[in-house]
Amino acid sequence: MRTTFILLLISTWAAASPAVPDDSLTARKPVTLHAFYPPASLIIGGLLANGHSEESIKNELAESRNHLIPRFRTHIDDYMQFSPIVIAYGLDAFGIHSKTDVLNRTVILIKGEAMALTTATLLKSATHTLRPDGSSYNSFPSGHTTQAFAAATFLNEEYKDRYPWMPYASYTVASSVGLLRVANNRHYISDVLVGAGIGYLSMKVAYWTHRYKWGMARKAHSAISPSVPF
Repeated sequence: MRTTFILLLISTWAAASPAVPDDSLTARKPVTLHAFYPPASLIIGGLLANGHSEESIKNELAESRNHLIPRFRTHIDDYMQFSPIVIAYGLDAFGIHSKTDVLNRTVILIKGEAMALTTATLLKSATHTLRPDGSSYNSFPSGHTTQAFAAATFLNEEYKDRYPWMPYASYTVASSVGLLRVANNRHYISDVLVGAGIGYLSMKVAYWTHRYKWGMARKAHSAISPSVPF
C-alpha cells in the first residue's frame, strides 16, 4: 500500500513536467528521465530499508543508535532545515545575485514547499508509522528532511552556476539534518531517505513547471514608458 502510493506520486510528478515551456526568461533544457534518477534512488532506497523485521536496515540502525548514543539529543536540526533558504536570500541581500529575480524565485519556493510538505503530510497520515522513540504515529516520512532537501535544492538551483561547490554545501546541510533526525531517535533511516527524495523532487518540479510570468507586466510597462527627465 505504502509503495503503491509513493510510486503513484512519482508518476504524477513526472506527468506534470514532461518538458519545459519555451516562454521562460532564461534558456532551459527539456526535462529528461535522468533528472528523476536522484529522487527515485532516494525513495526506492528508503522503501527497501523500510522492513518490519528486527533484521531490517531501519531497525538495525535504530538499535545501533540506541546502543552507541542513547542519550543524544539536539534541536539544531529544527533550525538547519530552513538554513538554505536563509542563505539564498541572504546572499542576494548582500549583492550576490541569484539566477532568478526575487518575485519569480519566491513563487517557485512557495510552490515547491507546498508540494513537498503536502506530500509528506499525506504520507504521514496514510502510513501511520510509529516513531522509533514511540512518541507518535507520524514517522514516515521525515518532515524535517523533506523541508531540508527542498530548501537545499532551492539554494542549489539559484547559485550552482555561480558557485560550482554549492551542490556539495547545500546537500551536506540537508543530509546533516537527516542524520540528526536519526541520531535524535525521531526517525528511521527509511523515513529520512524518502523525505529527502520528496523534498528534492518537489522543488525540482516547481522549477521545471514555472513559466516565469510573474512581474512581466510591470517589466513590459517599464520598457515602453518614456523616461521623463527631472
